[in-house]
Amino acid sequence: MNKQIVLTGIKPSGTPHVGNYFGSLKPAIEASGKGTFNEFFFIADYHALTTVKDKDQMAFLVKDIACTWLACGLDPKKSVIYRQSDVPEVFELATILGNVTPKGLMNRAHAYKAAVAANSEAGREGDHGVNMGLYTYPILMAADILLFDTNFVPVGQDQKQHIEIAADIGAAINAIYGKVLTIPKAQIDEATAVVPGLDGRKMSKSYGNIIPLFAPPQELLKSVKSIKTDSSAVGDPKPLDSLVFVLYKLFATADQTRAMEEKFKKGIGWGEAKAELFDVMNFKLSPMRDRYNYLMANYLEVENILRDGATRARTAARQTIARVRAAIGVD
Repeated sequence: MNKQIVLTGIKPSGTPHVGNYFGSLKPAIEASGKGTFNEFFFIADYHALTTVKDKDQMAFLVKDIACTWLACGLDPKKSVIYRQSDVPEVFELATILGNVTPKGLMNRAHAYKAAVAANSEAGREGDHGVNMGLYTYPILMAADILLFDTNFVPVGQDQKQHIEIAADIGAAINAIYGKVLTIPKAQIDEATAVVPGLDGRKMSKSYGNIIPLFAPPQELLKSVKSIKTDSSAVGDPKPLDSLVFVLYKLFATADQTRAMEEKFKKGIGWGEAKAELFDVMNFKLSPMRDRYNYLMANYLEVENILRDGATRARTAARQTIARVRAAIGVD
C-alpha cells in the first residue's frame, strides 16, 4: 500500500515567528519520518513575489526559511525539502488549472477580499494595488498541492480556505477529464492552529505582533515583556486565558503548566509570570537557535540539501504532469 502524501509550504515574506512554529512547522515536522507518510516541504518563493520586490531581500528570506526548517528538526533524509522555483512543473500545472477555475472562486478568496475591503475603507477603487499574483494566488497554491498527489496539508485555521479551493479545482479537473488528481484535505491541530501575538490578535507579520523564532535572548525577553496584560495586581487571581498563560502552555511541560496554573490562581505578578514564560521559551528555543545560526553561517550545506530535494520533487512532479498532459490531450 502506498504511503499517503503530506505537503507543507511557507512563503518567505518575513521573519519566522512562534506562530509559524506551532501552527505549521512543529506539527508537520513531528509527523514526518514516522513511516506513515511521504512528506514534502517547500519554500514558496514565487508566492512571495506578490509582496517582495527586492532581489537581495528575496534571497535572504529563502535562505532564512530553509535554515529555519532544518533548525527546527526537519530531516532531509526522511522528507523532501525544495524551493518552489526549482520545480517548473508547478507553473505548468497552474496554467492548466487556471483554465477550469471560475473567476468567482478567486473573488471569494480571503486575501483578495481583504485587499478590496481595505481599499474600500480607504476610499480607493476596489482593485487598487491588487496584482494578478495576489488574485491568482490560490491557483498557484492549488498547483503546489495537487502536483504531488497530496492527501493532507497541515495548516492553521486561517489557511483552510486555500486547501478547500485546491480541492474544488482538483475536482473540476477530475469532472472534466476523469480521475486525474488526488483531492487534498486540510489537517488542522485545533489546539495550536491560531497562536496569539503580543496584542492578543493572531500572531502575524502583517499585524506586527510577532515573537521572532530565533531572536537573541535579550530580544526575546523584550518581546515577552511587551505582551499585553490586564491591570490586576499581585495577589489577584490571573485569567487562564491571558496571553502569558496561553503562550506558556505551548512551551512548558505538563508538570510546569499545572504548577503555573496554581500560581495564576494564587495571584502571581505579571512581571514574575513573564519571567517564567521567558525561561521556558528560551529553554525550548535555544538549541534550535544555535542550529539556525550554524546553518546560516554554513549555507552551502543547506543549498546542497535543497538541490537534492528539487531532484526528488521533480521525479514525483513529472509523473503527475505526464498524467495530466495525457488527460487533456497534449502529451
